[in-house]
Amino acid sequence: MTDAGLFALFGGMALLWYGIRLAGEGLQRAAGGRLRQILGTISANRLAGAGVGVLVTALLQSSAATVGMLVRFAGSGLMTLPESMGVILGADIGTTLTVQLLAFRLAGASLLLVGLGVALQFAARRKLFQYLGQALLGFGLIFLGMQVMAQGMTPLRESALFQQGLRALAEQTLLGIVASALFTGLVASSAAVIGLALSFAHQGLLPLAAAMPVILGANIGSCAASLAASLGGEAEAKRVALAHVLLKVAGVALILPVLDRFVAFTAGTSADGARQIANAHTLFNVGIALLFLPLIRPATWIVSALIPKEAAGNGTFRPRYLDERFLATPAVALGQATREAIRMADIVADMLRRSIETFRGQQVELVEAIERQDDQVDILNREIKRYVTQLSQQSMSPEESRREIDLLSFSNHLENLADIVDRNLMELAKKKLYAGVDFSEAGQKEIEELHGRILQNLETAIGAFAANDPALARRVLDAKTEISQVERGFRQSHIQRLHEGFRESIETSEIHLDVLGNLKRINSHITAVAYLILERD
Repeated sequence: MTDAGLFALFGGMALLWYGIRLAGEGLQRAAGGRLRQILGTISANRLAGAGVGVLVTALLQSSAATVGMLVRFAGSGLMTLPESMGVILGADIGTTLTVQLLAFRLAGASLLLVGLGVALQFAARRKLFQYLGQALLGFGLIFLGMQVMAQGMTPLRESALFQQGLRALAEQTLLGIVASALFTGLVASSAAVIGLALSFAHQGLLPLAAAMPVILGANIGSCAASLAASLGGEAEAKRVALAHVLLKVAGVALILPVLDRFVAFTAGTSADGARQIANAHTLFNVGIALLFLPLIRPATWIVSALIPKEAAGNGTFRPRYLDERFLATPAVALGQATREAIRMADIVADMLRRSIETFRGQQVELVEAIERQDDQVDILNREIKRYVTQLSQQSMSPEESRREIDLLSFSNHLENLADIVDRNLMELAKKKLYAGVDFSEAGQKEIEELHGRILQNLETAIGAFAANDPALARRVLDAKTEISQVERGFRQSHIQRLHEGFRESIETSEIHLDVLGNLKRINSHITAVAYLILERD
């Protein structure tokens, strides 16, 4: 093969690869970030998941891109493994649409598509049409790349070495699968690799039997991107990537014993060699989906057993949902930050819930545990602020800007509440412990009753913020007056016991009144959260 032929072959391959990327990016931009939102809100319905996987991959022009998003969603807690499995199977079907398109002989339309794409990108005023122009340009480059590769392959018709290589490819199936998988992982596009095979088939150089190792290897190699995306991620992200690999490998393992029959059946679907290859790719992936969709639950058990959940508390405490790859889509990023803020709220509620135990006896270890929780709250508050403020450079709607402000305010009130528990209530608990004194029986009951009311109010406020529920927020405000009256009544009761000369009340008076005052301060921050919701409403 001449140097010019090699240049044409690799140049056409580069055009094909770049065209696929360009078309996918243009269609994704035209969708306006809705693809991530669709994936992020999908239910566990396996058929719905498969349908979404087909749609998203058809637009992205890449199953690797779709599964890569699933890995990030799973790592951020936005999706679970069972919800992802159906989408993965659908994504594998979606990528076959690209290959079916490549099987058409549309080289003559390539320059027209390129021209239309460039014209729309530069002449259109609306962003939507500019993005569609980018997609058309990408498709034009795809077919242009196919044409250039076809021209470079002409000398191969007379090459004895090439014919010998084709025979080896058909006979050494496993070797061909491994080589194709490695090459696909390198170029990060199974459609581009199969597109290369289609170009050979268009010239009558690659029969279906020799193309099957390329097809099967390309399917396995497409998992490389999702594996790379899962590195360093949470266990659920690694599970999604592993599930993608296992589904592909299992599919290849199942078809190898009947490969000759599969080739014979697929050859009967079309007289055109390129179309046979495209049909083989489609039938393989549709077959995997039909086989494994009913088996999602046992497949989930197997993958979960291979990658167990990471033990709680291992490693450094860090945010769970703040994935910076979502910053390009403010709606999704704000949703992730809200999830992290609710996680922070749960820690604060647990601090308040356990704080009452420190006033009941020797609870030094519990005091230290609550102080460590306050450090966790400080970390989450800092990271939420850092994450959300990065969105200021993005184009956000007025509603998203308001959500950003409310989220920062919510996080700030939680952090202040946690500081009161840590720096005030825990200091008072240690002071009581070191002094070796106890509240009076009546005083202890009053503190516990006020604490219980305020804890319930905090849980209501967290629920109101999570659900954006004005009715729950009004319940928080309604409780404010009642809690203030109760606190004032308990303060007067304590003073009455002092007048009556109760020894426990006299010994703990300062601590007792400070506990009541700090609980009331905590309720002020809880009330402020309710105002955020009602002002938004």
